[in-house]
Amino acid sequence: MANDDKILIVGAGLAGLFLALKLAPRPCIVLSQSPIGTGASSAWAQGGMAAALAVGDSPELHARDTVAAGAGLVDEVVALMVAKDGPKRIQDLLELGVPFDTDDKGALELGLEAAHSKARVARVAGDLAGREIMKSLIAKAQAASHIRILENHWALALLQNPNGAIGGVIAGHKGGQLRIETAHTVLATGGIGGLYAVTTNPIEARGQGLGMAARCGALICDPEFVQFHPTSINIGRDPAPLASEALRGDGAILRNADGTAFMAKYHADTDLAPRDIVARAVAIENQSGRGAFLDATSAIGAHFPETFPTVFASCMSANIDPRTQMIPVAPAEHYHMGGIATDLWGKTSLQGLSAIGECASTGLHGANRLASNSLLEAVVMANRVAIALNGAHLEGPQNCEFQMPAQLKTDKLQILRRAMSENAGVVRGENGLKALLQVIDNLTTYPVEASPNELVTAKLVATAALHRQESRGGHWREDFQHLSEPPKHSHLAIGKNGDIEIL
Repeated sequence: MANDDKILIVGAGLAGLFLALKLAPRPCIVLSQSPIGTGASSAWAQGGMAAALAVGDSPELHARDTVAAGAGLVDEVVALMVAKDGPKRIQDLLELGVPFDTDDKGALELGLEAAHSKARVARVAGDLAGREIMKSLIAKAQAASHIRILENHWALALLQNPNGAIGGVIAGHKGGQLRIETAHTVLATGGIGGLYAVTTNPIEARGQGLGMAARCGALICDPEFVQFHPTSINIGRDPAPLASEALRGDGAILRNADGTAFMAKYHADTDLAPRDIVARAVAIENQSGRGAFLDATSAIGAHFPETFPTVFASCMSANIDPRTQMIPVAPAEHYHMGGIATDLWGKTSLQGLSAIGECASTGLHGANRLASNSLLEAVVMANRVAIALNGAHLEGPQNCEFQMPAQLKTDKLQILRRAMSENAGVVRGENGLKALLQVIDNLTTYPVEASPNELVTAKLVATAALHRQESRGGHWREDFQHLSEPPKHSHLAIGKNGDIEIL
């Protein structure tokens, strides 16, 4: 596919589709690795989108909550920028047809979630925010004449010229491979949940975009910071269904098997403590044999089917009636705070390449993402990338080449997933992280330059986690439980010899 002034968007989640719509009338191509709407984490988001919309709330207060949750590593400029832009992007989504929940007077209904000082989470159909937002965007994107969607196409490698500039991708599909040369490439490839044995993300989300960019020398920031949702529904499913944090916002209580509420001994905010603290508490209670359950029988009770239909359906499929029974819960990989380092306009360290959504590290989330800020960041940064690209004269680099990575076979992927959950999970330590790196090395039976994208990403996570000898936000070291001051970001890159360099 020849080079012209088209823009290539790799990924068809919220960030990718919102960007595509905002680029109008500029032509763009969207790669979706599965039938559109089925492989993106965005569609699975239950809570909603945070924005300072209520009387008595403000972007400054929203930004302050974001900074507090991020454990010293949030970029305050980015936090305020995103918070100020949030209400405008909610309005954009309303105009695109997203049916946010409203009250009898037509005002948006706003929910309270952990570590927010105000109710500011706009929801859709209770816990169906992600699905309903995606449904509206997919319909608009499919009808847009400037957007070409290539379903069942997935990026394998970035095209790069001798000067390091990016000029498109090599994409895989059932019939083989396709070379797509474009003037600018935007990665919107999602997170890394599929690298963990227990995750709330689609299994397809395995950090491929991060790995591709890293293999080309892109700067990677804070890959060790992984957020584990404290309340995945513990019924042995892969991926694990989610019991939304909004349940606790509405009054659900975490209890042991005998009914004892346990969060008060871990944090003053009890069930609405920051996610990393709740996740560790749930893990400890399960490991102790006391069990961890979410009790919403009083807070939600008979209203479950209409208020939280997704949670209700997941529970009932396992013969658990959450109206009258407690829900067994366990932590699961949920969101990757780190990623490909970008500036305020989504630009990466490589010419011709931008990144948005979960695969990017903008500085908003720091060491611990504030609940429901992820969908917000996706649309805010997609809009900023559209502003930067619209009207710009773009000319893709010539003489691009690529290094095709090997494909990680299913049996090796399962070995990796188990090792990641065991050694780079909620609680980490030097011995476990070194064991994980050894597993990754054992699985890397390829030339360094052909290492699978998944193994590159996993090694970045493990290397940064081993190097960070402190406990901060989502990164908890049992052997280094203190905070190191001042807070420092991790910056990593892959050198020409294939080794990971900590900068």
